[in-house]
Order: sequence, then C-alpha cells, then structure tokens
Amino acid sequence: MDYMFQAGFLGTRAPFFMDFVTLIVAFLPLLLFIAIGMAKRKTYKLHAFTQTVIFIVSFIVVGYFEYGVRLGGGFNNFMEGSHASHDYALWVLIIHIIIATISLIVWVRTLLLAYKANMRGELVGSFSASHKKAGFYTFIAICLTAFTGIWVYLLLFVY
Repeated sequence: MDYMFQAGFLGTRAPFFMDFVTLIVAFLPLLLFIAIGMAKRKTYKLHAFTQTVIFIVSFIVVGYFEYGVRLGGGFNNFMEGSHASHDYALWVLIIHIIIATISLIVWVRTLLLAYKANMRGELVGSFSASHKKAGFYTFIAICLTAFTGIWVYLLLFVY
C-alpha cells in the first residue's frame, strides 16, 4: 500500500489517496445528478441500479479514505505544512464530519425506503412525491459533503 502515500496527481502536497478520494468526492454530485436525470427520463430500473452502484462505490471509497488517514497519522499529521490555522481547519473538519454523517443517514434511509416501496409496488405512484423530496434532500446533503470535503482538502494541502 506504499502507493497510497506517494505524491498525488493534483499538484498539491497531498498523497495519492487524498487526491483520488477528493476527485471522486468532487464528481459525486455530478454522478448523482446524472442518476436523478435517469428517473426524470422514466428509466427507473437504471436509476435504481445507478444510485445503488454509486452508493456502494462511495462507501468503499470512504473506507479507503479512512484507512489512508489512519495509516497516515490522522488530521494533525496531514495538517503539518499547512499555513491554515489549526483550529480553523479542525472546525471545518468537524463540520464536514457532521454533514457527511447526516448525508450518509439520509442517503441510506432514502435507498432503503425506495427499495421497500419498490418491493410493494408503490414507488411509482403515491410514494413518488416523498421519494422525490427525500432524493432532493439526499442530493443537497451530498453536495454539502463534497463542498466541505474539498474545503478540508484545500486547507490541508493547498493553503
């Protein structure tokens, strides 16, 4: 796993794994937007499959990220070399973790409720309005997670 800590490809001080994860996080809202578009085009099975795949891949990427952070010495170790205030960066990180945790809960809930409704044959119909609302909240939560994740990256490795 030495490759994880080799120089990244985004031209910052970040190791490879941080660049990789940040790139995926940055594109996550776009991927979700595309998957939502599938539902708008009434390709519901493709929408469901795509959303599930995006969630599973995201979950694996978060695991990869957490493994790299633990192996790399944690926040304080990555903070070395940054010109950002430690306390400020820590608060941004805490906000990011709170938003990411809420996003995960909202996303899992949306997927599980959709799966259950689909099994009952209710997803298209009366359940659709609440699913659209849950999907909207999930999308906003993921966008905020991506924004704050990139913010943390910038504080740690750019400034």
